[in-house]
Amino acid sequence: MASPTTAVRRIRRHAGEAVFLRVAGPDGARNRERIHSTPGPRWFAPDRPVRRVHGDASMFVGGLAALLLQSLHPVAMAAVAAHSGYRGDPWGRLQRTSTFLAVTTFGTSADAEAAVARVREVHSRVRGRTADGVPYRADDPELLAWVHIAEADCFLRAHQRYGRHPLDPAGCDCYLADTARVARALGADRPPEDLRELESRMARFRPCLRPTAASRDTARFLLTDPPLPGAARLPYALLAAAAVDLLPPWARAAVAGGSGSAAERLPGPAARAGGHAVTRAIRWALPPAPPPSPRG
Repeated sequence: MASPTTAVRRIRRHAGEAVFLRVAGPDGARNRERIHSTPGPRWFAPDRPVRRVHGDASMFVGGLAALLLQSLHPVAMAAVAAHSGYRGDPWGRLQRTSTFLAVTTFGTSADAEAAVARVREVHSRVRGRTADGVPYRADDPELLAWVHIAEADCFLRAHQRYGRHPLDPAGCDCYLADTARVARALGADRPPEDLRELESRMARFRPCLRPTAASRDTARFLLTDPPLPGAARLPYALLAAAAVDLLPPWARAAVAGGSGSAAERLPGPAARAGGHAVTRAIRWALPPAPPPSPRG
């Protein structure tokens, strides 16, 4: 009969494998080993804030919040709805995004540059019009700036609330400077490099952000009908409530009513308690990253 310690280790291993498979995909373990262990120069040194933020379990809350916030830009949402396949292959989209973040944050400079080039090539082919007839293209520097700003804002908010080691103000500025490097490489227009610039750029986008039929459909999909087995629904509901609560008040109001989910109705203190519980559980379950190459 297995000892209690052995049973806990088995539970931890199985839980970590299940979470990692969802986020990183079937090639995740091989990609992780390559990303962290391949020798060579990196865009970011081991002590850079971007590594601390993107390597923390708080990213699970920040990533979901970013999707909700991004959906409030009608043109960006139209492009996502028409071309991303988030409904038909939501886990594939998550796995591609998480791999891109891992490669550009932790991988070699050569791999980061190749990952950016692949994304830019895909963006160059995405064109269309919104339901209102507004033309869009995925490589539009202004749209790329919005996607980046929403991600950077939510990732940083999540880390400051749920991260193991929150950043001080100078560290927050350095995080934004780090992520701006990747955003510029993708073609974003003037990505913010400190908190003041982030607040200013968010305020500039604010007048064009609003709920639409597509954003409400996205909220319903993300908050009430995620493609998950029954056992994962309660932890995900806590994650979703924490993500909604993380949004700025005006964005929370825009998302509210879009799904009718419990995540929108849970009071702030309860949502934050649930967010802390689920991020701690994810942090406990996930295996540590391989040590970096000594020649990295």
